[in-house]
Amino acid sequence: MIVILGPTGVGKTELCLGVAEYFHIPIINADSRQIFRDIPIGTAAPTTEQQQRVKHFLVADHDICDYYSASSYEQDALELITKQLETSDFALLTGGSMMYIDAVCNGIDDIPTIREDIRTEMRRRYAEEGLDALVEELRRLDPCHYEIVDKKNYRRVIHALEICHQTGRTYTSFRKGEKKERHFNIIKIGLDLPREELYERINTRVDSMISEGLVEEARRMLPFRNENALNTVGYKEIFAYFDGIWQLDEAIERIKGNTRRYCRKQLTWFKRDKEIRWFSPNNVEEIINYIESVTN
Repeated sequence: MIVILGPTGVGKTELCLGVAEYFHIPIINADSRQIFRDIPIGTAAPTTEQQQRVKHFLVADHDICDYYSASSYEQDALELITKQLETSDFALLTGGSMMYIDAVCNGIDDIPTIREDIRTEMRRRYAEEGLDALVEELRRLDPCHYEIVDKKNYRRVIHALEICHQTGRTYTSFRKGEKKERHFNIIKIGLDLPREELYERINTRVDSMISEGLVEEARRMLPFRNENALNTVGYKEIFAYFDGIWQLDEAIERIKGNTRRYCRKQLTWFKRDKEIRWFSPNNVEEIINYIESVTN
């Protein structure tokens, strides 16, 4: 399995098209937001023309309200990879979602999927009781996870409580952190650019998103603004503009700044992985030659 990863805006999409066309294989998406329909602009999803050039999987195949997790992705991606490797020497997975890539390469803990009634009840309690009450409940039910969880991140607090209520066990008891065996070899290729060039690409891409209709796309998504799929850079800032918190120009600058911040977070995460071989995205031939050299 070829994994081509890197920070947002670095140029993964176009490079992967070249790699996929060379090896005559489809692309498996590893971007956690491109999985959802109706938000192609804000997620920089592959265009219709790009998807006509190369078959893409796990792009725009889930409703914005669907529950989807890294565990769900691990299962879906492994099924696609297994099927692809039955008829080809290579499968290609690409994206920048750190947890999704880790789920496929290393596996993640087998944490149960939350029942809808539990999810609905916890949402109601969060709205009525507030985050502080739920954090205190987590301290009582799972003191070990309470010590390490981001107590200001209501989604993580709620998810841990959902596990506690559904299973009668602590969230901690499911977190083993053991690496799973895979039946295929993995080649990890990282894409990076000089920081100034990368930031300029990010700024240019945000301007393009605005000109392509990001504001209108976000307006259509207003009824779903509390869905997890929209809890991401781009939509959050435009929603704040709709709320009158910022002028549009300020919201756009916030998107650029927050995207650059997320880019740094991605690179910090990926740079810890010593299995990744780093390249510039500007030379597809060099990357293809590397793939062939390590697989012959």
